[in-house]
Amino acid sequence: MLKGYRRSVFYTLLVTSFLLIHIHAPDDAQPYIIQADTVDIARDAATSVGADTTHELTIIRAVGARLSEQQRNALATRSGVRIYRDRIVRSAAAAALPASNTGAFLTGGSDADAAHRRLIGADRLLDEGYTGSGVAVAVLDTGMWYSHNDIKRDLYGNNKIVAEYNARNGKEEHVADKHGHGTHLTSIIASPRITSGGNAPDDGGLQVLGVAPNIDLINVAAFDKEGVGTYSDVIRGLDWLVRNKSRFNVRIVNLSFSAPPQSYYWDDPINQAVMAVWQSGIVVVSSAGNTGPGPMTIGVPGNVPYIITVGAITDNYTPRDKSDDRIASFSASGPTIEAFVKPELVAPGGHIAGIMDDGNHAIAKQNPGWEVGDRLYEVSGTSQAAAIVAGAAALLLEAKPWLSPDDVKCQLMSSANVVTAGNNNDLAYSVFQQGAGLIDIYDSVRHNNLTGCANTGMDISLDLTGQQHYQGPANMDANGVYYIAPPPSPSLRESNAYDALRWDGSYQPIGSGLLWNDGLLWNDGLLWNDGLLWNDGLLWNDGLLWNDGLLWNDGLLWNDLSTTPASIDNLVEQE
Repeated sequence: MLKGYRRSVFYTLLVTSFLLIHIHAPDDAQPYIIQADTVDIARDAATSVGADTTHELTIIRAVGARLSEQQRNALATRSGVRIYRDRIVRSAAAAALPASNTGAFLTGGSDADAAHRRLIGADRLLDEGYTGSGVAVAVLDTGMWYSHNDIKRDLYGNNKIVAEYNARNGKEEHVADKHGHGTHLTSIIASPRITSGGNAPDDGGLQVLGVAPNIDLINVAAFDKEGVGTYSDVIRGLDWLVRNKSRFNVRIVNLSFSAPPQSYYWDDPINQAVMAVWQSGIVVVSSAGNTGPGPMTIGVPGNVPYIITVGAITDNYTPRDKSDDRIASFSASGPTIEAFVKPELVAPGGHIAGIMDDGNHAIAKQNPGWEVGDRLYEVSGTSQAAAIVAGAAALLLEAKPWLSPDDVKCQLMSSANVVTAGNNNDLAYSVFQQGAGLIDIYDSVRHNNLTGCANTGMDISLDLTGQQHYQGPANMDANGVYYIAPPPSPSLRESNAYDALRWDGSYQPIGSGLLWNDGLLWNDGLLWNDGLLWNDGLLWNDGLLWNDGLLWNDGLLWNDLSTTPASIDNLVEQE
């Protein structure tokens, strides 16, 4: 009897010890992303050091896991395994303007003007029957206000939300937006709400608020009520979209967040997932970020060369007068670290009207002066500009459903109009500030049949497998002037066309906008700053080593010690 009792106690203690070991994570455990040749190998690697996985990230052959320093060090020596610190991604709530803001930048009116639709030609397409019907657009953000009819209904009163996914827990379920950012963007893309702003310059008529009010809408929530998520949450949301692309006919995803680059574009885990989304046939529209106007301020994932990155213009509160339209001072500018021209396009991003709820949404609560109508709030940012382009892309794919993501990018860019400065049409903002210019979706849909003019010279499959990476055509001379390489001939250098491809980094309009070659082979020795090699340890930023002491070369590793947060387009003052 005693032996049986001792045996029972022994097994009880053994099981209890086992449970304690596996349930109680080490005090120093931190979230990481473990990447290998396959997701199974990555999962086995985590298990081999006693770590439990938190995320399945098939899209980048990885898993999420919490690792102690000892576990991390054990994995770091394993061949074929990469470890990334799972960075925090913060939404606009973390950088919202204080509640004392009373809307000093707003001008009158009892309701919002839908001028952004007129500026890009979407109003004319609606008159001709284009509404985005049949095109599924995903908004990966803070969720959306599902119960509001001007979010979930189309022009005919039908429910247009076809799917919802909670990327924070990996479940297909409704996720309410407690933050406001996702709802605001969704309404810009697809709200059927009727607001002020008619088609003709002075008709005083009504206009639909959303660019493409009849799309199929997909809500992917990767950020919580505080506007906080992780790299793993974002990647899991992107992974779900690719796995369910055929199920919901996903054609477009809007990504309105921006993080400081920590590596080359191809080494960032979110960028790897974004590239896989583009490769799958889904158009990715990303905000440039609100960190402008200085050069080299484009963030992740806007620095991915394949996708459509969008900067912002403002109409200066004169929506019917284009002569004073300008690039918004907050709009991030290129080139990227890898010398690509970014953004590709600009769209209205100054005081754009969208739906939010002052009772439930943090942005609305903190900024009551931004309200311009019944649950309508004007917000400025490249987030809003990206949403407008996502809606416009839906109109283009409704008209031409056969277009690939590359061809959507090609037609949007080749139809864009140069943003001029003031009344002098000979002057325009640099290509590094506006890319191809202001989107003209009417021209893209009705008059543009070009294909094969975007992402030329690049193979995304080779890029994703690490066989080949690419650099853009930008360079900088000894005087700090950015230009398009290879250097133009002496005769071209004296022409007005060359002015468009030069920029000294100041927020001044020069030259006229031109298209450029999209991709060159990465040659391990890109000349940057008039002859200084930017690999093999080049000192960056006036003597500071890039990325906290890591050498900038082909072996650059993700800095897993970084605590710099990403953000969904930090809120800015109205412009």
